[in-house]
Amino acid sequence: MTVAREDRVVVIQGTEVPRLGFGTFEMQGQACREGVRDALAIGYRHIDTARAYGNETDVAAGIRDSGVPREEIFLTTKVPMERASREEVRRSAHESLRDLETDHVDLLLLHWPARDVPMAETLEAMSRLQDEGKARHLGVSNFPPGLLRQALEHVDVFANQVEFHPFLGQDALLDLAREHDFTVTAYAPLAHGKVPRDPTLRDIAQSLGRTPAQIALRWLLDVPGTTVIPKASSHERRVENFDVFGFELGDDARARIDALPKDQRDFDGPWAPDWDA
Repeated sequence: MTVAREDRVVVIQGTEVPRLGFGTFEMQGQACREGVRDALAIGYRHIDTARAYGNETDVAAGIRDSGVPREEIFLTTKVPMERASREEVRRSAHESLRDLETDHVDLLLLHWPARDVPMAETLEAMSRLQDEGKARHLGVSNFPPGLLRQALEHVDVFANQVEFHPFLGQDALLDLAREHDFTVTAYAPLAHGKVPRDPTLRDIAQSLGRTPAQIALRWLLDVPGTTVIPKASSHERRVENFDVFGFELGDDARARIDALPKDQRDFDGPWAPDWDA
């Protein structure tokens, strides 16, 4: 994995991916449409959605309104875990392509590990979509290291999208990413509002003339091979989140963030895998 263009782009398996993307989780309707349009106007070129978000038509409208050519955008969507069977993977992907108004996505992920369908069946169905040109790359989301190793037996995993922020580490996955040339994509990088309130991040931000959110995003981007997809509901926050390439964290600042507890997980529940597997 190599970083280029002032670390704005990472090269994974020979493909350039914008390191900073725009997440659309819990965005609907006009807010989603305008958010995507505005993000693209600001300069984002990596958009993340999912079938389960129910907003793919809104994402498509935002892309259309932006006037940015489709080929300039790295577009990701996800197959829901409850649609992991061979037939449902195909139906879900075709519905996503229809609603996104595109003939392919750049990255197709399995949203969560599926307990009721063999992983081989799901990934084989996704591989067929890749062979047909409907998904340029394949990956997973919310896969702990053990399940990720299993997935690697079936496909060339391009990305594993996981919760990752200054209060939750992903060292084992990062080691696997370096070994197998995939990106660890950090969702919820601002920890659902915890980042702006944290005293350590606030102190570092004040010393650098930045915001705590910018400090957290910079810390994540300092990890080689990562991609990060913050969501922001206002223009000002989208601009703030995008303005993270013009400064550096010193060794002391990084060490202070590294020392924060790394066990605060927000996305968990009975559907989730064994995170220590």
